[in-house]
Amino acid sequence: MGKGDKKTKRGKISIGSFGKLRPKRQKFNVRPGKIKNPQQKDPV
Repeated sequence: MGKGDKKTKRGKISIGSFGKLRPKRQKFNVRPGKIKNPQQKDPV
């Protein structure tokens, strides 16, 4: 139970692996919305 243990967070940090205890950081959590086209006119 330490740096050599693959199942602990400390072990995953030292080994450099990711998993349930140490998930990878997500760059974007929110999806970008639809971008309005400025050339397209809205129906009136």
